[in-house]
Amino acid sequence: MKEALFVDCCIRGEISRTARLARAFFHALGGYHVAHVDVEKLDISPLGREMLQKRDTMTEAGNYEAPMFDLAKQFASADMVVVAAPFWDMGIPAKLKTYFEHVSVSGIAFDGETCMGKCRAERMVYLTTRGLDIPDGDEQEQATPYLKALCRFFGIMEFQSVSCYGLDVIPSEEGEKRLARAEATAGELAESLEDL
Repeated sequence: MKEALFVDCCIRGEISRTARLARAFFHALGGYHVAHVDVEKLDISPLGREMLQKRDTMTEAGNYEAPMFDLAKQFASADMVVVAAPFWDMGIPAKLKTYFEHVSVSGIAFDGETCMGKCRAERMVYLTTRGLDIPDGDEQEQATPYLKALCRFFGIMEFQSVSCYGLDVIPSEEGEKRLARAEATAGELAESLEDL
């Protein structure tokens, strides 16, 4: 069975609007075993000088046995990656950026000599909600371009997203309708991927 890696950065937990999109997506997804990574619970820090030097020394020696490489191995071996994260400060939460720093390992996620991606996944699905009235493609929305660029770097050729925006600036009843439509869209997307 194929494996979908759920990179869950729904920091507000059960009350997260983005988590609602993720639940709708995975409820409709068939044909995949789902591995769940709760980014909020990971004991990770941004890469500093000492950690980076240690990692560089090990990758240059071809030594990938240390636990520090586990996240990268898991990410690189997934058949599909699903990222659920709210829109924060025009991009993604810092903890999610830190996660990607730990995933971006030469020799695992990409080839350090050719800069060609080595990840097995054919697609990344990005699920997100925005409180601000910033539609997809707006220059203020920097999460999607960042994740698309990572996909290319990692060798993941397909990128699809479901978003819902304006939830903090429209009446709550309209916001609920928008969110329900986005949940339906997430479910439809998941159903379309089952046989791929």
